Amino acid sequence: MNQQKHRSLTRRLWLFAGGSFAFGFALVPLYDVLCDVTGYGNRSRLAEASEVVEAPVTDRLVTVEFISTAPTVGSWEFKPEVKSIEIQPGKLYEAHFYTRNLRPHAVTAQAIPSISPLQATQYFQKTECFCFTPQAFEADQAREFTVRFIVDPKLPPTIDRLTLGYAMYDAKEGSG
Repeated sequence: MNQQKHRSLTRRLWLFAGGSFAFGFALVPLYDVLCDVTGYGNRSRLAEASEVVEAPVTDRLVTVEFISTAPTVGSWEFKPEVKSIEIQPGKLYEAHFYTRNLRPHAVTAQAIPSISPLQATQYFQKTECFCFTPQAFEADQAREFTVRFIVDPKLPPTIDRLTLGYAMYDAKEGSG
């Protein structure tokens, strides 16, 4: 009698495991259907949203200044290649930063961006940035980093100067 109960339980557990496995496979198409119905997480819509559409405002110039800091003195050489550029809102631009690990050992760093004035943050869009992921450096390694950005043409007309700043920090162990 005990053996029959064990077989019955074993069958039910195998059915449960098989059902869980099948449900896991069914989640992908179910997620796609849910995304199509609701419009959230739809891969094609996300791809469309990520495309930058340039529509420059030709009669307006905004100055973008670049600054950099490395709070751990003596650990980094970190500076923008140019101090500032004049841009037309709605047009894609890029800027370059020179970075060098001054230590005799490998290290991982993370750049933290800031934009000022604060009310301009919502109009400044980075399409590619070295600040998105931690960066690994070998001892005494130097690299050039690029940030690509576009300033929304809806930037209020009272703002004619923006500052894009980066602070270079050592990334914590295990964070990257």
